[in-house]
Amino acid sequence: MSISLRTKAWKYLVERLQREGAQVGLTLVFVWNRNTDKLRESVAEELILHNLPDFTDRGADVIVEVCHPKIVKDFGVQFLSKAHFLVGSPSALSDPQLNQELRQATEHHGRTLYVPSGALWGGQDILRLNDSGSLKALFIRMSKHPSCFRLTGDVLSDWTEDEGRRVLFSGSVAELCPVAPNNVNTMAAAAIAAGTLGFAGVQGEIVSDTALSDYHVVEVEVTGANGFTVHTVRRNPAKLGAVTGSATYNSFWSSLLVCKGHGGRVYLC
Repeated sequence: MSISLRTKAWKYLVERLQREGAQVGLTLVFVWNRNTDKLRESVAEELILHNLPDFTDRGADVIVEVCHPKIVKDFGVQFLSKAHFLVGSPSALSDPQLNQELRQATEHHGRTLYVPSGALWGGQDILRLNDSGSLKALFIRMSKHPSCFRLTGDVLSDWTEDEGRRVLFSGSVAELCPVAPNNVNTMAAAAIAAGTLGFAGVQGEIVSDTALSDYHVVEVEVTGANGFTVHTVRRNPAKLGAVTGSATYNSFWSSLLVCKGHGGRVYLC
């Protein structure tokens, strides 16, 4: 088991692996961060990987990424050549070429590309509806306090505490992922589940709301055949400035426990 990391997510996973790993058959073999100084308070020196391309020396069975889509782009195919890969930044898969390359790598090497459900409620139900040929449309809205967004450009550089609600983007998840690569992994997971629609077919919306000081809100609207619809609303406790809600960390751990090899394919967990 190895990890490359986004700050709070990696701390949660490392601490839980060190505390409970032996009980569930997991052993931490390396942790990588571009700034190794951030690791030393929580990770033993022998577990720190200083040069990410040297991951092959550690013999990991599963590699976990909770860093940034760029790591998936730069190392995803290499990871899959040696291990199963749990991709915590599935927004990277909105790039059609990278998506295809990763899928080809899973088939070629017989490895599994795991996509965690994260904050997506009902992901397996969406997957089953998709596989049955009954999924017609999927829409997801993510609403957060403006301090919780990490957007490219200056889309949200002018917010004020009293402004209330503002729609930042509405459109396909394929278009949205490059705008908010660290905020819409839930939508990316949904696009993986809804394979017949894909990133271009799943619609998403991100909303800045200064009233949301204690939680994030994820709304999912599913449309099936013959008038079938489902609308869910998930409130995920989160502190101001938090990109990820607190309940998502436990969900990520649950996904990690599933990563025991499911053949050469992409697997929502």
